[in-house]
Amino acid sequence: MWKNREQMEEILFLLNKSRRPVALQQKSTLEDAEIVSTLDDCETKLKEMLKKLEQFQLKNADNVFNTVMTYMPQDFRGTLIRQQRERSERNKQAEVDAVVSSGGSIHDRYALLWKQQMDRRVQLAQLGSATGVYKTLVRYLVGVPQVLLDFIRQINDANGPMEVQRERYGPALYTLTKLVLAVRLYLHLSLARYGQKKIGKDDIAVLQQAVVIYTEEFGKFTTFIGEVFVNAPFFISAEDAGADSRKNDEYRETIIPAGKTHEVILSVEAVNSYIAWDFSLQQGALSTLLDIGFHVEYISPSQEKTLILPYRRYEADQGNFCTVFAGSYKLVWDNSYSTFFKKTLRYKVDAVPPVTETE
Repeated sequence: MWKNREQMEEILFLLNKSRRPVALQQKSTLEDAEIVSTLDDCETKLKEMLKKLEQFQLKNADNVFNTVMTYMPQDFRGTLIRQQRERSERNKQAEVDAVVSSGGSIHDRYALLWKQQMDRRVQLAQLGSATGVYKTLVRYLVGVPQVLLDFIRQINDANGPMEVQRERYGPALYTLTKLVLAVRLYLHLSLARYGQKKIGKDDIAVLQQAVVIYTEEFGKFTTFIGEVFVNAPFFISAEDAGADSRKNDEYRETIIPAGKTHEVILSVEAVNSYIAWDFSLQQGALSTLLDIGFHVEYISPSQEKTLILPYRRYEADQGNFCTVFAGSYKLVWDNSYSTFFKKTLRYKVDAVPPVTETE
């Protein structure tokens, strides 16, 4: 897939109007004008196919990640993993932008993109084995089925499920890759020597037909392979993975009497750690919805208090923030404003160590 993207971009580079031979730019003869029309048609088809392929790859990557996240706890821990992925993708895009701005070639850019794709595979394996960037996160993932962690760790192994799919469906794609390489080579040679030898009518017709066949067949292949992966039998089901086991994962329950508060103090040893919470109130039989005040304070070594999260009343909330100080953080649920109603609070909190990229 990546090789086809690269070759399509290389061809489009050759077909760019400003890089065509002068005779074609000026359309010196009727023959030149007909060739220009054919090249324009090829350029349009390849641009459309390139855009579809880029969208296909983005969608496919999101599908794999979202499938994995289906089995992760649907609380701040899943949020942190999503944030880590977003941060990693921003860094990767910055690397690509740096290569482009420094004058790197299309090949340089795709060499980097392929390296980044391999890095994604490594990160997926790290998530499954609780190593590298996810080492400090996965130990908080109580309730994630081991069969799921094993699956995402092994998905890209030499004999893993993805390799089976490559062996089964790869040959058809390799044939298309050879075709696009031939198109690029032909265009490169033909346009480079256009001043000495113009492209014959039969040759330009064959070129146009080759581009038509390539784009149509490649479009069919991406549609087909997309359906294969959507219905892939090697993606384990939620039932097999025991996704429901996360529902009661690590939650505590306490009753806060009317006029009282409930406090939890978390110790943070390093800046850039995360304070995270997830809570809800058990609603009674009354039609009125119950709420609870909630705020977060930082307590310095000298016992000075700094408000981190302002007081607000919630029925439920889930959130996290990155710490800028080491020390103690106090989470306070406030029912002091209530005269009659006690509140049953179900909550989970954690101080998660810094999540950083592996050097």
